[in-house]
Amino acid sequence: MKTRNLIKTKLIASMVLVLSALFSVCHVSAVEFERARVTVKDINLEVEYAKTFEQRVQGLMFRKTLCSSCGMLFKFDPERQASMWMKNTFIPLDVAFIDRNGVITDIKPLEPQDLTSVGASTLVRYALEMNQGWFAEHDIHVGDQLTVNP
Repeated sequence: MKTRNLIKTKLIASMVLVLSALFSVCHVSAVEFERARVTVKDINLEVEYAKTFEQRVQGLMFRKTLCSSCGMLFKFDPERQASMWMKNTFIPLDVAFIDRNGVITDIKPLEPQDLTSVGASTLVRYALEMNQGWFAEHDIHVGDQLTVNP
């Protein structure tokens, strides 16, 4: 009987270890995002909205895909010379930094898993991450106006 209980205990301990390893690899996010409407050059988007610290930290990490018109808007309050990195982010992205007047100040590429900090050239209120190439494909450039409706 003791041998049977010992085997059960070892089996349960092994299962707990395996499940713990799976959860740490899969990383299920508990952070939820609201939506925001963004308009630029008559293009209307509804994107995920990261306005809290926890949401900004999570960002688009652990995503394997992003639809062609999907993205994430980050809000910085107060305004700051924001920067982004791509830790645990698997999708190549472009980031547009946007000042308090809705003017795009920078558009910069972000490479998957790159830990290099990519920053705005000035104080910004927002950053909009989209699939890499999205801004160029839609003829959107530094100096263009963007409207945000949270």
